[in-house]
Order: sequence, then structure tokens, then C-alpha cells
Amino acid sequence: MAGPLSGTATRRPKAGPEAKPPRPARAVPAGARWAGGLLALLARRALLLAVLLAAVFAAVELLPGDAANATSERGESAADLERRRELLGLDRPVAGRFADWMTGLPSGDLGTSARGESVADLLSRPFPNTLLLGGLALLVTLAVSVALGCWAALKPGGGVDRAVSATATGVLALPEFVVAVALVLVFALWTGWLPAVTLTDSDGSPASWQMLVLPVLALAIPQIGWNTRIVRAALADEAKAPHVETAVIDGLPRHRVFTHHLLPGALPTIAAGIATSTGMLLGGAVVVETIFNYPGIGSVLAGAVTDRDSPVVAGVVAVTGAVITGVLLLADLVRARASGGRT
Repeated sequence: MAGPLSGTATRRPKAGPEAKPPRPARAVPAGARWAGGLLALLARRALLLAVLLAAVFAAVELLPGDAANATSERGESAADLERRRELLGLDRPVAGRFADWMTGLPSGDLGTSARGESVADLLSRPFPNTLLLGGLALLVTLAVSVALGCWAALKPGGGVDRAVSATATGVLALPEFVVAVALVLVFALWTGWLPAVTLTDSDGSPASWQMLVLPVLALAIPQIGWNTRIVRAALADEAKAPHVETAVIDGLPRHRVFTHHLLPGALPTIAAGIATSTGMLLGGAVVVETIFNYPGIGSVLAGAVTDRDSPVVAGVVAVTGAVITGVLLLADLVRARASGGRT
């Protein structure tokens, strides 16, 4: 057999285009990878929101009765109800009505309610009040939970750590309506320090900042318990990291180790916990608004369910879902920045 060791010359193939070595693959910049991952994440969340909206339409459809019956006036005949069903499109399949509603969603058109009102106009006044309530509760949750979690982490296993952990565990198990009733009982009925109901100005907003205190606390207290445990656990995990142990061995002051090495590493976990609380706060706001007569979307949503009004219910879910997605995106940006651009 001819070969390099047989003494027989072997011919090399002629050089040609097919004989050129393959070019190395061009490296994708880190920024492009990060942007691609972010777009994929947004696409997944948009798809999840679309599935949720479809489930909302289907759930309202399964309720007994329909919007024509629920919004009918006394004395209407069967023919009147049938005409109302045709005007509302209830004679069409639910899939077709949902598809028509979704086509207007990108332009901000949330459809028309069963009572003939624009859903976007219907939500334009109460939804900012709900955002104010949820935003204040989120800020209180962030400030208090980070402060308590850091306080407990300064002396792990000490009395403060055990007390904070036990209290947080007990508080996170309390539903918002239980906390709201307890706050009304103590601060409104027994002491009279704060109002139990919310009065509104001419523009529909709360008449006084004092009327916000109890609703905000009712929303924030359970989430403070949840996020305090997250902060404490994140700091405990980060304390075992090599760079933290190296900083301690090097003799850096405790406060510098905490602020420059421990807390930055725990920040992505803390941000994810706070972002998760956004959905819980907006969901709990419906119950809290009812208890305190707060002028938010809680009453709008309750009325829409009573009217079997699919566009209004889906509109509430769409706007709250958009807010939650935005907060989750912000948490993703914080995590990506802390991890060097990885989403």
C-alpha cells in the first residue's frame, strides 16, 4: 500500500476552493447575545400573557348566563335579548370574539364593554389609583424587607436573626384580607388614628394621604414577610462565596464587606423576589380595595364578572399583566447586569 512510509510518492490533491480550510465562526458579541436573549424572554412572556387572556375569555364563557342577560333591564322581551346578543357578538364563537379582541390589543384598543363603554376609558381612572396603591406597597415592601433581612444577616444565628425569621414566617402566612381587617380593627375602630374607608376627590383619586396608609400596609405586610426571608437567604448564600471569605480574611471592615461584596452578589435574588411580589400585590389589591372602598380596578373587575363582560375582565388582566411584565423585565436587567450581561 502506498503511503508516506512505503517509499512511493503520493500525489497531493490540487488546491482548490474545496481544499481551503474552513473559516472560523465569527464570535457573536456579548451585547448581541444579551439582546437576543432579552427578545426571546419577551416573546415567551407575551405568549404566556396571550394564553392567559384566552383562558380568561373561556372562563367567563363558562359562567352561567351571558352579558346580554346580566345587563338587561326589567321588562325586556326575548327578542330584545336576542338583538342585544347580536350587538354584543355573543352569537359568534368565543374563539372568533377573542381573535377580534386580540387584533386591537397592540394599538391599545381594549374593546367595548357590555354596557357600550370603551374598556380603555373605563379603566383610565381607576387603574392609576391601583398602580399608586401597588407601587407604594412595593416600595414599602422593598425598604422594610431589605432592612430586616440585612439586620438579621449581620449576626447569623443570633437573637435578632431568630426573631426576624420567625416573625417573617408567621406574617407571610397571613392573607391580605385578614391583615386588612386587623388593621381596621386596631387603627380605625379602637384608636381612631386612621380612616377605615377611602373618600375620593372630584378627579376620583383618594382625598387624603391618610386614606392610603391602611390599604398599603394591608398589601405590604404579607409581602414583607416573604421578601425578608428571601433577602436573609440570599445574603446567607452569598456569605459562603470565595470573594466574600477573601475580603473577611484580608481584614476589611465589616460594613465594607457587607456593602461592597455581600449585598451586590445577593442583589439579583432580591430583585427577583421583589418582582415576583408585584403580581401578588396587584392580585391582592382587588380584595384590599373592596375592604377599604378604594377607587381602583377591584370594583371594576367585580362588576365585570357580575356582568359576564369578557372584554372588561380581559382588559384588566392585560393592563396588569403588562405592568407585571415590565417589572419582571426590570428585574431581569438587574440580574443581567450583576451577572455580566447574561439573561
